[in-house]
Amino acid sequence: MSTAILTGQPVPGSSLEGDLRSLGFDVRIASGAAEAGTLLASVPAGQRVAVVDAGFVGHAHALRLGLTDPRFPLSAIPGAVTAQPAGREALTRAVAREDSSGGSAAGGTALAGSLADRVVTVLDGDGAEVHRPELGSLVATVPGDPQARNEARQAVAAVDDEAVRLKSAVKARDGFFTTYCVSPYSRYLARWCARRGLTPNQVTTASLLTALIAAACAATGTRGGFVAAGVLLIASFVLDCTDGQLARYSLQYSTLGAWLDATFDRAKEYAYYAGLALGAARGGDDVWALALGAMVLQTCRHVVDFSFNEANHDATANTSPTAALSDKLDSVGWTVWVRRMIVLPIGERWAMIAVLTALTTPRITFYALLAGCAFAATYTTAGRVLRSLTRRAKRTDRAAQALADLADSGPLVEALTRGGKSPAGRLPGSVAPAAALLGGAADVATAALTGFGGPWTAVAACVYVLASALAVARPLKGALDWLVPPFFRAAEYGTVLALAADADVNGALPAAYGLVAAVAYHHYDTVYRIRGNAGASPRWLVRALGGHEGRTLAVALLAAVLTASQFTVALTALAVAVALLVLVESIRFWVSAGAPAVHDEGEPA
Repeated sequence: MSTAILTGQPVPGSSLEGDLRSLGFDVRIASGAAEAGTLLASVPAGQRVAVVDAGFVGHAHALRLGLTDPRFPLSAIPGAVTAQPAGREALTRAVAREDSSGGSAAGGTALAGSLADRVVTVLDGDGAEVHRPELGSLVATVPGDPQARNEARQAVAAVDDEAVRLKSAVKARDGFFTTYCVSPYSRYLARWCARRGLTPNQVTTASLLTALIAAACAATGTRGGFVAAGVLLIASFVLDCTDGQLARYSLQYSTLGAWLDATFDRAKEYAYYAGLALGAARGGDDVWALALGAMVLQTCRHVVDFSFNEANHDATANTSPTAALSDKLDSVGWTVWVRRMIVLPIGERWAMIAVLTALTTPRITFYALLAGCAFAATYTTAGRVLRSLTRRAKRTDRAAQALADLADSGPLVEALTRGGKSPAGRLPGSVAPAAALLGGAADVATAALTGFGGPWTAVAACVYVLASALAVARPLKGALDWLVPPFFRAAEYGTVLALAADADVNGALPAAYGLVAAVAYHHYDTVYRIRGNAGASPRWLVRALGGHEGRTLAVALLAAVLTASQFTVALTALAVAVALLVLVESIRFWVSAGAPAVHDEGEPA
């Protein structure tokens, strides 16, 4: 249990103690800084502790925001400060320093304000990062006299604490479909879950199970199955929105929860694609190539987003005329919604898939999905290229390392670029994206056009390995270097798709689907580790998986030396091996590692 130390004279009729206990705090009373320091030292080191002025007046949700958010070691609102175990030492020092000063400044002048506020001032002076939540219309204050207390209580009564809490549960920036068709009622579902003790992880799991049942319904290949699949997919999306709203409503953020929410979104969508392909096959229509193409396109879209954001995460002079134009368009209300809709975020995308599944065929569904995603990818990528070319941004070593990690280069590229002594390291910055694009395009085109079983795809894959080494021979700090990881993804996934289609035997494309899904999971997992400031996937894992260039070369060699049937078996074995290795390491990391308790807002819904 957490501990709250009330300092100062208790106020008759105050609900403060009750509010703190309702938030899970054991309340103790201290008369001043000295006693507060003693009580602070007596609290077990592994527990959260808060110092709260007994005269505090405010909303219970203001206390919740300021004192219970698990994402921040130190947090404060007016009249209260809290520390998790990681921030306890800093808080203890600040309280001790305030006690030794006797609440006076260096010249002996008495300092105004509550003990908690003075402690926060000391923490700020020490350079500690103290989170201050945005309270909006919520009240949090320590009145200095009865009249001010009266006014503060009237201000509290004038604002509906629960209405603010419900509103803040909804993501600040969402898509049109989610904002107007889901969130108006899913927030109440989130509150219903909170009042019954359900956790965000349980709701996330329910969303996954619902989507898997939807995929199973689609796999029946019947009209009734397709209708049920569409309805269940929408239900899964409602639960997907609810889990995040529940996390924000009850401040139940966790590392595991952020990982589950992000990875299950991809698992649900790609499992549903597979269900549609199975259902179509029952009706005599083979759409596995379309399903795999949709997964490749969607994954590459996400990698473009991830790479661009990481490249510009902490770039200096990060402005451009294109960005200024975007800001101007944001001031015109309707353009905001149009621009959010045309990028086909997950809400619009899943709604489109659900409706088309229920009313049309899997083939038409995939045609519409591929067309919509291709347009969205073109729109967003073109805008980001223009921003990158027109801005004068200086990218940092951290950004370059993040892009290198997203590139997923394996031992072959490592050997070719070892020691940084490659002459390619002295080439202009524009060489990196050009080499990745040309090498990848040549490899995919050769695989698609030369047929199955010939030596030319293996030769092209060797050229791709050399081009990949050329692309990462120097730090990825160029204006367009963020394109290198998505070009690598498109090359690897596209080669597997082309060779499986060329094999033209039963099972080749489903096996390729499984392999790309396993590799894509590895790439998504790398992104979520970087976003959580936990570093990229360990090098031993990247080497064991061969890196993007090693896997591409391996698949090309398998296609050159095996028959089509043998190639299908090899792809299946490779998919199982990659999936097992990646899943075991990923689960081990996210369950046991010390990544921060982040809540990644991720793709707008």
